[in-house]
Amino acid sequence: MASGTVATDTARSGVFNYLDPEAEPSLFRNGKVLTRRDVDGSDAGFIGVHPTPYTLAVHDARQRTGPEAMRCETNGFELIDAPLDKTAIDFLDHRQVIHQYYPLCEELVSGSTGALAFAFDHNVRSASGNASGQRIDKGQAVQGPAKMVHGDYTLTSAPARLRDLALPPNINDTLRGVLGEGESLISSNMADAALADGGRFAIINVWRNIADEPVQTNPLAMCDGQTVDPTDLVTFEIHYADRIGENYFAKYQDDHRFYFYPHMTRDEAMLLKQWDSAGALAVSGGARADAAASDGPCTFSFHSAFDDLTTPENAPDRWSIEVRCLVIYR
Repeated sequence: MASGTVATDTARSGVFNYLDPEAEPSLFRNGKVLTRRDVDGSDAGFIGVHPTPYTLAVHDARQRTGPEAMRCETNGFELIDAPLDKTAIDFLDHRQVIHQYYPLCEELVSGSTGALAFAFDHNVRSASGNASGQRIDKGQAVQGPAKMVHGDYTLTSAPARLRDLALPPNINDTLRGVLGEGESLISSNMADAALADGGRFAIINVWRNIADEPVQTNPLAMCDGQTVDPTDLVTFEIHYADRIGENYFAKYQDDHRFYFYPHMTRDEAMLLKQWDSAGALAVSGGARADAAASDGPCTFSFHSAFDDLTTPENAPDRWSIEVRCLVIYR
């Protein structure tokens, strides 16, 4: 394993959902595994999605420090200190998040990567908020924790999202009504340069607990990007009213190694890589069986909320926000 191990490494047990073992691996869409999304971005029916639970070891990423610490560049995720004024932002107010929180996320990502960062989308997640039908003011419904091992972008959808962000927002885009008439988040020249030979772009999420209490229920776990192989991937199609997006779902493999940061607080932020055009999978187009086996940039990190078997029954609900940032390397 490229990331190595740590002598003090301990793990707890968690339950994760993978696709059925019989699912056909696919790097490109084939109409076999999909969902349809309503105007709120919520799933409104599935085809070919048969979750299979696995009880796995989840390692404590806080125990990896110094040179052994997990890094977004090579492992696909890392934790950073990012104190936040508790009264500064109402995370259930769509416009406050965009105008006040997006710039903070851009600063965190840019400071970590040395690249340009552009926040373009976000979700607020809570099991209780989703169950009660709570909505974000002037925004979408609160989403439930995503309990399926997945990556947010694919060989097709990552460059397509980059190109979309060089166009004026469409009806489903978070920035619709925020940017001026005919404006786009980035220029077409910037997109062309990022997609050209020698260019590089990434999509990195900033994930944060927004409750007063540390996270205990439905914590988020990340799979070390160095332990993912192209044969693990199944394209999951997301049919919106005006476009088709894609994620990668995962088939279980013994090599997958999951980590999490126990009891994340509001003053911490996690950078979670969703795609990197310099990752071996992206560079090879999935052609190499060893596409993830290198010490260079990983392409992405599988991730999922999981059931922590040590969580007390009366633990408070998790409330979190994830902001997606487009990253352009110069």
